[in-house]
Amino acid sequence: MSEGLGGHRQGDPVLSQYATIRRAGDLLFVAGVSARAADDSVPGAETGPDGELRLDVRAQTERAIVNLAAILDTEGAGLEDVVDVTCFLIDMEAYRGFVETWNRYFDASGPTRTTVAVDELPDPKLAVELKAIAWKPAR
Repeated sequence: MSEGLGGHRQGDPVLSQYATIRRAGDLLFVAGVSARAADDSVPGAETGPDGELRLDVRAQTERAIVNLAAILDTEGAGLEDVVDVTCFLIDMEAYRGFVETWNRYFDASGPTRTTVAVDELPDPKLAVELKAIAWKPAR
């Protein structure tokens, strides 16, 4: 289990007691990764002057991908090793912004992707979560 990496809540055993990455032969399974930073802050989530929570899917997608790369790195893998990603969005109106950011990291030769809408994620500050499978031969 990787400790201190962004994308996963740290410290609270009720909310964080699971593996962030698990190897099964040459496959790596990564638990849902969010934009959460290691200090528990969430980039792309700000409360406006009116008290409304504003979520920036582009900023959150960017940070979730960066967090995914950091988690993969613990097993000597990288984004180029990702073969499949399931993406969870709380608002399909934000799909275009999500894809525009995604396309900066992956092209048509990258992983397969399934994107689904969900009513909510475990924290109201989260707009996107990524669950990934990578292929990296064991050392």
